[in-house]
Amino acid sequence: MLHPQARALLDLMEERGVPPTHTLSPADARAFYRERRAVTQPEPRAVAEVRELSAPGPLGPIPLRFYRPMDSDSTAALPVLVYYHGGGWVIGDLDTHDTLCRDLASQSGCAVVAVDYRMGPEHRFPAAVNDVIAATRWVSQQGRSLGIDPARLAVGGDSAGGNLAAVVAIAARDAGDLPIAFQLLVYPATDMRRGHASHTTNGAGYLLTRETIGYFHDHYIADPQHDLDWRASPMLHVDLKGLPPALVLTAGYDPLRDEGLDYARALTDAGNRASYLCFERQIHGFITMGRVIDEANTAVTVCAAALRQALAVVAAENS
Repeated sequence: MLHPQARALLDLMEERGVPPTHTLSPADARAFYRERRAVTQPEPRAVAEVRELSAPGPLGPIPLRFYRPMDSDSTAALPVLVYYHGGGWVIGDLDTHDTLCRDLASQSGCAVVAVDYRMGPEHRFPAAVNDVIAATRWVSQQGRSLGIDPARLAVGGDSAGGNLAAVVAIAARDAGDLPIAFQLLVYPATDMRRGHASHTTNGAGYLLTRETIGYFHDHYIADPQHDLDWRASPMLHVDLKGLPPALVLTAGYDPLRDEGLDYARALTDAGNRASYLCFERQIHGFITMGRVIDEANTAVTVCAAALRQALAVVAAENS
């Protein structure tokens, strides 16, 4: 059964006539997504440092935001999470996921670097992929200046950001010169063909709909053949062996639920360490909604604990 708090949020949105994302222009959808965070997100948690940075990208600087957790040793090289925001490769930015990044930094003890990659329809696939790979590589190379340990670098993201994190992990493995220690995949999109059963069973009535997924897809993917490119659909890579340990987290009433589960299975079948957790009563996007959905805060704590544990294992192995 859908969680009563999720049900109350959906009912409130219907009562107030909140327009579905797919009925808005990209510019209006971005503004609305940014504005509504005040209703659903907790107050931003204090951290020791927030710094605006930029990394060189394929078509110019890529904006980044660096978080250092409270009570961290300013002289210590911290583990780091490079985080890619969700929003269907069309909406979302550093501000929409600021609270989540602060929470992950505070609860994991890791530095977090959020990436503001290029999005569609202005910049279609594979622009976002190229940006997040370039940004992650730059972060890895800045160990001393950022006070981070590149040997304990994780990637993560939610929804479209989870897709990008999975893609970065594969690309880094293939390149062989960008070690990734862990991947945090929160309700990731892993198969652009959109054929999993949950796209039908959860495709209407639970915030993210089939129509909105199509809207995001069509603004991001210009050529239908790109659906078969592993950089868009990491599930379709021919070889998923040798990837970093992963936590894949999904929501029971999410159209993306089944492809998240299948990706976790595929990682495990390929010999990787992958844990899977489904918040059965929740909807897509819930992890940023801790003001109105209590299980969002539980999910953040679970993610932070997994991150802390995985990167502590790396530190022990390297000591």
